[in-house]
Amino acid sequence: MKFHYSGLSAQTAPSPFTVTTEQRRYRLGEDVKVELQGPASTPFTGFLLEAIEVGSETPVGSFAIPAGAAKLLTCSQRPNSAVSHTSGFNSSYIQVAWRSEPSRDIKAVQFRASFVQNSTTFWVNVTSPVLTFTNGRAARSAGSLTGNGSTQLAPLVKSARSISSANCGVTKVCFSHPASCDPAVSSSCYFMSAMMSSNGTAVQYEMTGPYEGYIAFGFSDDQRMGNDDIYVCVTDSSGQAVVQHMYSTGRTTPQARPLGNVYNVTTSLQNNVISCSFTTTDIISIQGTSGFSQSYYFMFVHGRSSNGQIQKHSADFVSTTKMDISTPVVVSNSGFPDIIKAHGSLMLIAWMTTGSLGMMVARYLKKMAKGTRMCDKDLWFVVHVGVMCMTVAATIIAFILVFSHARDWSGVSTPTLLEPELLQIY
Repeated sequence: MKFHYSGLSAQTAPSPFTVTTEQRRYRLGEDVKVELQGPASTPFTGFLLEAIEVGSETPVGSFAIPAGAAKLLTCSQRPNSAVSHTSGFNSSYIQVAWRSEPSRDIKAVQFRASFVQNSTTFWVNVTSPVLTFTNGRAARSAGSLTGNGSTQLAPLVKSARSISSANCGVTKVCFSHPASCDPAVSSSCYFMSAMMSSNGTAVQYEMTGPYEGYIAFGFSDDQRMGNDDIYVCVTDSSGQAVVQHMYSTGRTTPQARPLGNVYNVTTSLQNNVISCSFTTTDIISIQGTSGFSQSYYFMFVHGRSSNGQIQKHSADFVSTTKMDISTPVVVSNSGFPDIIKAHGSLMLIAWMTTGSLGMMVARYLKKMAKGTRMCDKDLWFVVHVGVMCMTVAATIIAFILVFSHARDWSGVSTPTLLEPELLQIY
């Protein structure tokens, strides 16, 4: 089976895309992981993959795919003997599983693929290294094939160095802390990115950061927790990094949601760095707003977990303004909201300046300005009362500001994810 493009010829230059396997031998009943991948900056929008006997054009074996990632084809009257893309596919990586079938004459096998980069650029006959057959049967290793070819593939462990800040602001939206850090260079970089497919129907997300238990990013209509669409990269009870989908309602603990139409899941926990990347066609959905083309605040948090259950985050980073993930840009970190900064400044002025000044006036000016009067009152008393009134006024305004921001006492609830500090008293 081959690609047919009317009036166009395949590229003759070497393909930027590759077909690889984790092994060079296979046994009967063994599931072989097959990876199609290319540079992160050069996704492919279409592909066709089949396994053939070396020296012939005969397809062999059968494939299994993650749900929603691709579709299975019948070649030479052999069901599930080839894999191709689905509508809207746009990714630089996909993993499938292949299994051999019993045969009287088992030969060496090679995987052959065609890749489409865009409507005029494509490559054919991109092959993998040859797999040779070895006697014996093996346990299934890449996942359990079902009658229709679907499977739950084990997440492929890839190095966290495969996530980087390359092409941030060019092809993808990036959000990091410290600002503009590169996770491929610094292991202390908290980083997430979102890259929209060319037809706007799918998004490839990446997140990585130092390991505590989990990292997560979310989309919100404001800079506080509540009604947020969240993806979490967390270690489960077996210590394997997995992707979870959650939604927070109000300031309650976020609740798990079905992962949905998510594929190309890649997870890693290496050198004390946890990373997850995946592609999804599920739109962002929060109360009152939904869709990829809408604008949202970006939130990133990290914290501890226990047996796959996230705990209260230890730190959070929130974007300065709302951003649209369909428009590549480098998102800046807002730090504390201006209203919290005003609260802290007023409390600092009240208790470190005017309050202290009022006490010093009552202690020392009483003797120094003895006999000096103003408005029929001793001067020290007038000054003392004035600055202490300023202290009380500044304190009241500071409390009004922080309560208008938090809209509650900080101790009423125990928020777990995506909530900046609610009550700051300096």
